[in-house]
Amino acid sequence: MELSQYLDIFLEESKEHLETINNQLVELERNPENIEIVNEIFRSAHTLKGMSATMGYEDLASLTHQMENVLDMIRNHKLAVTSTLLDVVFQSVEYLEAMVFSIADGGDGKKNVTDVVELLIKIEKGENVENSTKVTQASGTNDYTYDSYEVTILEQSEEQGYSPIEITVTLRKDCLLKAARVFMVFEVVEQIGEVIKSTPPVQQLEEENFEESFTITMVTKEEQDEIKERIMKVSEVEMVEIKTIHTKNLQVSQTSKVDQAEQVVEIEQAAIQAAPAIEPITKAEPVANTKGVQTTKTIRVSIDRLDGLMNLFEELVIDRGRLEQISKELNESELIETVERMSRISNDLQNIILNMRMVPIETVFNRFPRMVRQLARELGKKVEIEIIGAETELDRTVMDEIGDPLVHLLRNAIDHGIEMPDARRALGKNEEGKITLKAFHSGNHVFIEIVDNGGGISKQKVLNKAISRGIVSPQMADSLTDQEVFQLILSSGFSTAEVISDISGRGVGLDVVKNTIESLGGSITIDSIEGKGTTFSIQLPLTLSIISVLLTEIEKEKYAIPLSSIIETAIIKKEEVLTAHGQEVIDFRGKIVPIVHLEKVFHVNKEESKESNLYSIVLVKKGEKMAALVVDSFIGQQEVVLKALGQYLNSTFAISGATILGDGQVALIVDCNALIK
Repeated sequence: MELSQYLDIFLEESKEHLETINNQLVELERNPENIEIVNEIFRSAHTLKGMSATMGYEDLASLTHQMENVLDMIRNHKLAVTSTLLDVVFQSVEYLEAMVFSIADGGDGKKNVTDVVELLIKIEKGENVENSTKVTQASGTNDYTYDSYEVTILEQSEEQGYSPIEITVTLRKDCLLKAARVFMVFEVVEQIGEVIKSTPPVQQLEEENFEESFTITMVTKEEQDEIKERIMKVSEVEMVEIKTIHTKNLQVSQTSKVDQAEQVVEIEQAAIQAAPAIEPITKAEPVANTKGVQTTKTIRVSIDRLDGLMNLFEELVIDRGRLEQISKELNESELIETVERMSRISNDLQNIILNMRMVPIETVFNRFPRMVRQLARELGKKVEIEIIGAETELDRTVMDEIGDPLVHLLRNAIDHGIEMPDARRALGKNEEGKITLKAFHSGNHVFIEIVDNGGGISKQKVLNKAISRGIVSPQMADSLTDQEVFQLILSSGFSTAEVISDISGRGVGLDVVKNTIESLGGSITIDSIEGKGTTFSIQLPLTLSIISVLLTEIEKEKYAIPLSSIIETAIIKKEEVLTAHGQEVIDFRGKIVPIVHLEKVFHVNKEESKESNLYSIVLVKKGEKMAALVVDSFIGQQEVVLKALGQYLNSTFAISGATILGDGQVALIVDCNALIK
């Protein structure tokens, strides 16, 4: 029997079962007496075992079989659920995920699973495996792979002129205070760059749980010889090796690897109607068949086909705009009526296609409980995660990009936000910290909030750090609002961490979070109460392909400003323009707003004879900040298709893309975020 034709289905269903197992294991740790949860895990494991055996993936099947034996003993009350047992099962699932990813990448799915199988057998026999699990976990961390977020940081740092390097430091064998020497080495490297990661992790280095060597991954602008010379000055350092990291060849760790296999979207096959509405399967309603049995019919469609359909529809939107323009010029009633009808139908079609691309955000959220559990255990903290609004839907394109920023914000909340259990008890708090991950729709946007009940952000500490780094002046610091102060932690290279941590980066992370979100047309705001907790709020557009804009004109050039960034438009007299610190500003309802002349930004040559006594301005926002963009005139609101400028023009300042208008002209889409300082 030819099994290759079933490979896509096998991969898709395997990932679904592994996701179920992961989520239910986290739930089982909270409710160890709930046998129904164990039954749910057992069913998924049993199905995965059968599928793997049928497809010929023996390592996958044998590991699942052994895991199934342990689960069977738990549900028959022969084994009690303990943290050590769950550690081994979680490790088994990591191995299973690695094998499935290997198959998805064209591999054979083989893996040496002897160590974890032996642990499962010991558990089945009732033997103690606590020491064994610690050894396995320690050895598992000592690799030189990077998760996808660390790769992003290294790549973006390299683009900004930094050199990504790995520094391997070897201490003398007779070194007595290894942790102290490690601290001194980190003191040196912190002065010359930013630490991204250490191998082994910092916690193991502090506990002296390593041999003589350790590796620091960092970005810097210093010469390698200079770095080596400075580190060698630390006593009891025997050798320093420095290797340049080639970001294009970086190996991404399997457990954090983004699913690169063919993605599919399940679409409800609705009854044939005049205007059928197609929704994702998560919203599918049961359809009554002729026998009166309630069933839901679904089909799997490759995301590539949906992308192709979206591209064709984008061309249709451009032609629709052209037809509307022609019908206005000819003023033929029948033509106008036909075009209006076509516009209504195409609007319905647009809604259907966009809905087909919408994916519940739970596909991203579901991996976080396990990650939070693992990080909390590594840091010796107790953290509960609550997920609200996982059914909220977001365009698949946006979904692909938002995962890594959320991972970093959660790591930051666990590492820097939530206090240690004894510190929380001393403050009269519950020793278990809580992180709430919430998603909801509002208008044409999706909001994602990460809320923690930890120590909050110290406004004074942030200001002191910002002043010492030269990000703000002491005079400017006095006039900043709380919101503006908190936004400073998103500045490039900013960090208030007093100790090095490989959990949440060294200050080159939060600015990447901000840049990623703004590149999606979104924004991030921070609210915090010291001693109470912090809230990161992310605003994202529902979709990136078709956006609503205000068309404006400068001389004979047309510029589109996204409506999501606009507060309002106005016409003001030149006499109303003031000057402050050499910058033109206006008083907008009691708030001083800087003026930005788009003709100067985009070097548009204007005829002096057209100079007017009035300014047409567009008030735009970026978080709490605003700017007034000066244009010649307003054309009107329009839905346009966002087209990328291509690799040669993608770095053009303050331009996020272009669109083709109904009359065939090209309008550039203004990136308001780049214009607001």
